[in-house]
Amino acid sequence: MSELNLRPQVGPGEILPYAAARFPDKVGLVVGSRRLTYRELDSYARNVATSLCKLGIGEGDVVSLYGQNSWQWIVSYHGALRAGAIVNPVNVMLTGPELEFVLNDCRSKALLAGAQQAEVAANAAQRTGSVELVVTFGDQPLSGARTFESLLSDGADQDLSATDWAGTEALCSIGYTSGTTGHPKGAMQSQQAVLLNCAYTATMHGRTADDVVVTALPAPHAYGNVAINSAFLAGGTVVLMERFDAGSALRLIEAEQATIFEGVPAMYSMMIADAAYDTADLSSLRISTVGGQTFPPSLLERWENRTKKPLLELWGMTEVAGLGATHTPFAPSSPGSIGIALPGTELRVRALDGEGEAQVGEPGELMVRGPLVMLGYYGNPDATAEALQSDGWLRTGDIATCDSTGHFFVVDRMKDMLVTAGYNVYPAEIERVVGGHPDVAMFAVGRRADDVRGEIAVAYVVARPGTDPTAESILEFCRAGLAAYKRPRDVIFVPDLPKTSSGKLMRRKLADLELPRRGGADRLHPSPAG
Repeated sequence: MSELNLRPQVGPGEILPYAAARFPDKVGLVVGSRRLTYRELDSYARNVATSLCKLGIGEGDVVSLYGQNSWQWIVSYHGALRAGAIVNPVNVMLTGPELEFVLNDCRSKALLAGAQQAEVAANAAQRTGSVELVVTFGDQPLSGARTFESLLSDGADQDLSATDWAGTEALCSIGYTSGTTGHPKGAMQSQQAVLLNCAYTATMHGRTADDVVVTALPAPHAYGNVAINSAFLAGGTVVLMERFDAGSALRLIEAEQATIFEGVPAMYSMMIADAAYDTADLSSLRISTVGGQTFPPSLLERWENRTKKPLLELWGMTEVAGLGATHTPFAPSSPGSIGIALPGTELRVRALDGEGEAQVGEPGELMVRGPLVMLGYYGNPDATAEALQSDGWLRTGDIATCDSTGHFFVVDRMKDMLVTAGYNVYPAEIERVVGGHPDVAMFAVGRRADDVRGEIAVAYVVARPGTDPTAESILEFCRAGLAAYKRPRDVIFVPDLPKTSSGKLMRRKLADLELPRRGGADRLHPSPAG
């Protein structure tokens, strides 16, 4: 690396050298029983970069990462960047054919995979025309693949990591969207966008070297990436869970004296419903963050009353390299809001008819512009033109409102809106009310075709342990908070809800929880959720 500047100047590949220069012997990452200092993290990333360069993987090549949260994943991310490569973080929930599509689409040259994903990864790589190198994080060697330990050892003898960066606008990462409509699209992010998102997030949340961040957010996810690397940038400690478990998360907050917990709404719902919630020592927390989906004010209130500290709602997307809006710890709260735009970022609400901006409080499409916005979708100019306007404004697909203080409120996704008896109904608005029922642990609202109304809203509910709510009690609870046309018309009780790797609820999978009607029964019976 070049001589260290007062702060990183170009991209996220500079973050670990920067942290190691300031806090060499401080623990930067905790995963399970492994505790790594910044000196060790920086050294491992340098070794990976050197090995990749020796193997012909370098500037402009795409390196895909496919695995559960692990210290190897984090080191590989930074190592690939240090080699001058473009990182392609892949959702660990993708199947073999889905992974194969991503690898082919971005012309990946190397694939680094977790132990549990090794066989799927190797098979997918063999079916591509571009992948030349497969590395697995497990101890057991796989035919045709290298082990991660060999990367560390082979790169320990010299330093071939990048010394000259291509520039702030150079391509840094390709992150694929969830692909709810057809194949996923690869959002291209610049070096500047990824670094600035980490830096501005750290600034808005007041992150320091004293922070200890507990998170189970997937590292490949934009929110997870920023949660981890904004902490590294500040010199804090990241306690990374391989997978989320409510009881384990509560124990880690207490044991590690965490100052920050970062998660999605479903994680908070599960922690609040956990038996250890009332007795866990959460006094070390100074803030928590929640993003990914709308969060019922009732749950926010429960968490803040328990921790006595702010829970900061935020909003972001793959196409802006992480966060686009958030709250700050010291500003007056605005419950239900996603906060204000990050520095240097513009947000506005465009009228739904496409003509000008929506009035204060009027729903419209949320638009974003600034240095965080993607360069475009990889190899997909048509999708890029549809989402990214010539004046730099990105269409987010979110319905939002803005108040007089500049706080934005996400109403719902445009594609999730349903029309019942001619009225527009937003599932998130119903979820905010259903989530306030004292016997509800998790919840989601989907749609069902109806001969009379066209579509009706259906609430899918996981009951809190030790309670036995009825559909009638929940429907009655909704009467006080929702207009008649907005109320759900049925309640389906399920043992779990379908979630993404980041813990976000998947509304498009809700219908799969219902079996076909049997013998003309009035109710649809839920099938077990996986």
